[in-house]
Amino acid sequence: MRYSSITDRLADLGSEKWALHIRARQMQATGTDIIQLTIGEPDMPPDPALLAEAQRAMNAGRYRYSNGRGEPSVVNALTARYAKRRPDVTAENVLCFPGTQTALFAVMLGLVEAGDGVLVGDPLYATYDGVIQSTGAHRVTVPLKPEHGFHMQAADLEKAVTPKCRVLLLNTPHNPTGAVLTAQEIADIGAVCRKHDLWIVCDEVYEELIFGGTFASPFDNLDLAERTIVVSSISKSHAAPGFRSGWAIGPADFASRLLPVSETMLFGVQPFIADMTAYALTHEIGTAAAMRTSYKARAERIVQGLSNVPGIVPLPPEAGMFILIDVAGTGLTGEAFAWMLLEDEHVAVMPGSSFGVEAASFVRVSLTVPDAVIDEACGRITRLAIRLLAPKERRA
Repeated sequence: MRYSSITDRLADLGSEKWALHIRARQMQATGTDIIQLTIGEPDMPPDPALLAEAQRAMNAGRYRYSNGRGEPSVVNALTARYAKRRPDVTAENVLCFPGTQTALFAVMLGLVEAGDGVLVGDPLYATYDGVIQSTGAHRVTVPLKPEHGFHMQAADLEKAVTPKCRVLLLNTPHNPTGAVLTAQEIADIGAVCRKHDLWIVCDEVYEELIFGGTFASPFDNLDLAERTIVVSSISKSHAAPGFRSGWAIGPADFASRLLPVSETMLFGVQPFIADMTAYALTHEIGTAAAMRTSYKARAERIVQGLSNVPGIVPLPPEAGMFILIDVAGTGLTGEAFAWMLLEDEHVAVMPGSSFGVEAASFVRVSLTVPDAVIDEACGRITRLAIRLLAPKERRA
């Protein structure tokens, strides 16, 4: 039987990048005690008020067909939220989706096609390749270097641009590195995008999980308004990933053109989830603040616990729910170290190679577990690193 080309383009871009995570879950299911530090699933529940609002909406009959653009409750809430950042925002700039991932997929479908190039920093979130290649476009890599704190450099972007490039997929705060771009860095990047007439799609899902300093976005720069689209959700900010509630905010013409694409895919999101999202966006909810405090402290705990371990270099993040650890000093790649850590020490972390070439010597560690588990994981990582280096020291 015949299949469309998208099945070939995405054949190696689904669960294969999460092979170690899947293996860890299998081991856990058979009784092995695994410390799971692979995925960014908040360890806090949603605020009880959000669950109560979702239940209230369901009981009120808010489970029927939805508006294709988004329910008025959440469209109005998003308009008010983003109008605080840029006063020209209206409901015509808003589209609602079931989560950031769906928003990214639809946005890319509306901006690029076969033969086009999408610029993206490397390291990159593991699903970006899929949303790019699903359209027939190809990834054009911009290296994000540790010596720059994994912050994208305008000069590196300029070098990477080709005549085929149509979009820069930007991620700040960044997954997996936790880097947060400054306003000046964004202005410099934006100048390159204006020069080459590039769209900027900015994934800002970790906006509320910055450990210090000020959040900056190309969306807030009026000089970039005509070319910037923000995607985000309540998955991280409100510890509600399973509710699948996200959005895209961009130029009115973009939203108008993408609306039929969205309606063909989805025709709206669940009204009761929209009402819960509107509540989340219009009320003071302390979830993000609590997570910021917790994740920052846990990152510092890992840095303190591993800084003096031979062969191991933890890199403090500026935001988010992960920390990268450079394991090159052990003599192994991040992939080999992660698998050995799982099989020998029963700690599951993500190999850096799942996030690109520039992260090949790293592993990504989730901060979404209690302090005692963090401490135990650091002890097991230390044990493996010492064991790996001991034979070399004896030979010396």
